[in-house]
Parts: sequence; C-alpha cells; structure tokens
Amino acid sequence: MKTLSCNYEMLNPNIIVSENCWVIDESGKRYVDFEAGVWCASLGHNNRQINEAMIRQMGIISHVGYRYTTKVVNEAAEKVLGLLGFADGRCVFLSSGSEAVEFAVQLSKKAMGRPYLLCLEGYFLSSYGTSAVRGKNEWISLDISQYNGNPEDFLRDVPFGDIGAFVFEPGNASGMVKLPPKDLIAAIEAKIRKNGGIIAVNEITAGTGRTGKWFGHQHYSIRPDVVAIGKGIGNGYPVSVVALSSQMADMAGKAGFRYAQSHQDDPLGCAVVSEVITIIENNGMIQRSADMGLVLKAQLEALKAKHSFIKEVRGIGLMFVMEFHHDKKLPLEKIHREVFDKGYIVGVSPLANLLRFYPPLTIDGAQIKAMAAALDAVLRGYA
Repeated sequence: MKTLSCNYEMLNPNIIVSENCWVIDESGKRYVDFEAGVWCASLGHNNRQINEAMIRQMGIISHVGYRYTTKVVNEAAEKVLGLLGFADGRCVFLSSGSEAVEFAVQLSKKAMGRPYLLCLEGYFLSSYGTSAVRGKNEWISLDISQYNGNPEDFLRDVPFGDIGAFVFEPGNASGMVKLPPKDLIAAIEAKIRKNGGIIAVNEITAGTGRTGKWFGHQHYSIRPDVVAIGKGIGNGYPVSVVALSSQMADMAGKAGFRYAQSHQDDPLGCAVVSEVITIIENNGMIQRSADMGLVLKAQLEALKAKHSFIKEVRGIGLMFVMEFHHDKKLPLEKIHREVFDKGYIVGVSPLANLLRFYPPLTIDGAQIKAMAAALDAVLRGYA
C-alpha cells in the first residue's frame, strides 16, 4: 500500500465498489458501513442521484473565479438558508469542515472585535487554525463535566462582556457523543445575547439529519448567527458551507472581512449540496433518521442489558456510542476487528473505551439488528 495510513490500522486495502450502506472488496465480501465513511455518506455510498447531478454539472462548469459565478451556486445557497430560516442571509461554499469552522471563527472575531471566544472543552471544532489550537489568550473553554446543575453558579465567573461569540458544537464531541445539558446551553445563549455577542454553530457532523433533525442545534433553544455545515451535506464529496444571517452578513461587510480560496463557491460542490438537500426533503430522510435511531438505540440498549461490561449507551438520531467500563480492560481494537470480520464497519476509540455507530440515514432496521447480533456474538466471547 503506497498511501500513508497516519498510524491507523488498515482493515482492508482492497475495497473496489460500494452501494448504499455497503462497501465491497475484491473477493466480493460485503461490509455494512456503520461509520458512513468518515461520517460523510449521509445518503449512502455511490448514490446514483448525486452521481447524476455531478455529471450534469461537470458538463456545464465545475469551477469559477472570485469575480464571476453561475446560478447553481445561488440555488444551493437559497436551499441552505431556507433550512436555517436565514431570510436575506448569505452563504460561502468551501471544501472541508475544518475550513468552514475556521472561517466562521475568524469571521466572528473580525466582526465582533472582542478579546475572547467561548466554547465547550473537549468538543472538536477544527483540525487547524485558532479553532484547533484554542489558546487561552483567545478562548475560554467551559468544562461541562463539572456542571453542577445550576447555570447561574456555573457561569458566574465567565466574562461575557469580553466574549464575541459562543462557538457551539452540539454533541458529537470528537465522536464521543456528549450531549450538553439543554438548560446550560440556553443560559449561555441568554448571557451572550444580553452582552451583545453572537452564536456560531459547528454542524459539520451533527448536521444534515445525523441527529434526527436537520441540525443538531435544533435540539436546543438556540438561534445561531453563523452555521458551519460539512460532511453529510456533500455525501462524501469535499464541500462545506458557512451560512450567515442577514445581520451577520452585514457585520462582516462593515468589518471589512475578506476571504479567497481556490475552490470557494465551486459550482460542482454546490450542485452536490443542492441535490443532497433535495433527496433528503423528497424522501423524508430526517424522520427516517429519527425512526432508525430509535431502532439503533433499542438494539444497543438490549446489548447493554446482556453484557455487564457495557457502561453506557448514549446518543441521538443516528449518532450513538457504546462505552465500556474502563476497569474491565477489554481489547477494543481486537473486538473492533472481529466485528469487521463479520461484515460490519463500526468506529472505535480505545482511549475513550467505546465503539461508535454513525450509519448513513439510509440504513434499515434489518441491517441494524444484524449488526447488533454480530456484535453480541463477539462480546459473548469476552463475558
């Protein structure tokens, strides 16, 4: 293998074709992908409708410059803004989730001109830039593991007057699925608003139906000003979006914020975004995510009831983890491979002592139950 694995075990280097929730290797063995690639294939691998939309757009124009564009870009922006209720807002289409979050953060800093940004400690924002480093000279991080159930007491020493934006990631938490307390998030928003700050939301993973709603923040009483969207919005194609409310777009203009990137607002990526939204809306995929999430939860909870070394099952929609008791010292990497050998791709985090389940929204109940049965068979060997 000539590509760099970056220290991750390569379970199978010979995948040759894909179909919806399946990936298939050169021997014909099929695997159900409960990771949706890297949590991206929201509508399944090799989606024919999305492929056709890409081919159509490639026959027209794939790439534009900074000073000219085409109507597919505006059409995609209108769809995204409509989902968020951002009347008269603006969108910028980029290439990755990290870029979208960093764009949103830099825009928020420039527009607000305040010394600090606020975030939740341990919640992934970006793989580079200030949103990755989060130095103490720029960021205030709240450790919600210390939350005592009293928002006023917990937030007492936070200098909200110096905070330009609360950058909120609604629950993926680097694949550990930690859903923040709703009362705390509501209190943070209230204090941010009272002090004239803004709300920026990272919907890279929790968006596009992953949580059983269009966006993860819709499970909270929060009204964002800036939203970064990625992963599922491209169904595996590298496109992301930053959506701004009309007020935020005006603030960006007045602050003189400028940005230029080679693949900014590319029509090909915009065609993919538009088609993904159309398919989800026309096929009731948001409700399907919620419904299949209940099936997944029930199956994982049943395993927890059978195996005492399972500490907790937590999640929402089609975003779940199964955490094991740390003192049991189960060989999770080995368990992960055994599940893979049975034909199921699930996520694993040995450091967090968990297995992860983020399947495409197109997953069905039979596939979920079969995966749970395979996992049960593996876990019985460690009872």
